[in-house]
Amino acid sequence: MAGGRLHDVHREMRIVRLGQGVDATGQFAPDALGRTRAALSDYAALLKRFDVGKVRMVATSATRDASNRDVFFDMTAEVLESAVPGAVAEVITGQEEAELSFNGAVGELDSAAAPFVVVDLGGGSTEVVLGSGTGDGGVQASFSADIGCVRLTERCLHSDPPTAAEVAAAREVVRERLGEALRVVPVERAKTWVGVAGTFTTLAALAQHMTTYDPDAIHLSRVGFPDLLAVCSQLVGMTRKQRAALGPMHEGRVDVIGGGSIVVEELAYALRQRAGIDELTVSEHDILDGIALSIA
Repeated sequence: MAGGRLHDVHREMRIVRLGQGVDATGQFAPDALGRTRAALSDYAALLKRFDVGKVRMVATSATRDASNRDVFFDMTAEVLESAVPGAVAEVITGQEEAELSFNGAVGELDSAAAPFVVVDLGGGSTEVVLGSGTGDGGVQASFSADIGCVRLTERCLHSDPPTAAEVAAAREVVRERLGEALRVVPVERAKTWVGVAGTFTTLAALAQHMTTYDPDAIHLSRVGFPDLLAVCSQLVGMTRKQRAALGPMHEGRVDVIGGGSIVVEELAYALRQRAGIDELTVSEHDILDGIALSIA
């Protein structure tokens, strides 16, 4: 960290689908725990390689809901201990998740564009946060909605491609969950909508007609609602095979990007109506950066 800003030594993202099946069963699936252990073991090797002395690992929506979360925490403690003695994972609340995402997202944005509404669309939850920036009052209101791309897909979108009835049912679920968030977070005050995490960054890549994923071109790019909604509509109607063939599409997002697109569509409609916002700003910096800032 220099000049109050983070500088990447190594940045890497893995999709492990830890929340697979949690909405239906209330438990972590053995396969999901195995994928998470494999990724965490690789990260522990990186921690040792870079001689890291302090680490913070946080667990979010799926871990809050899983009845066998102790198995997860025992596993993470064992793996992290090999790299940083005494390190353990921690489960954070929806409010903490929202604030970390907000702080990570707005650090490079012009304060003249505030207030910001930052949306972190995850697998099990969607955080909606209103604030004026990290140095000017920070977070003013936040809510963690109990809906995300994995949860919505597993609950409603079972066909390939989804049927009209499944999509309609998914929209009803999203409107209900987002309605709770919008009653708490006064988004009508916002001037700028910032989207973080993989659904948003993938949508931005597709809106820019990228053939391969380019994080530098995506970071802080802006997508007007006509382009954004067109991409969302296309993804919702595609088959899994068609989505998998898209150049910027991460293989771990193929199954759930349609569900994420429905959440984004409903957010766009609400923000246009309530705040007059007509474009999305996409940030590659998100909760990861917020976590790093919290221990820097």
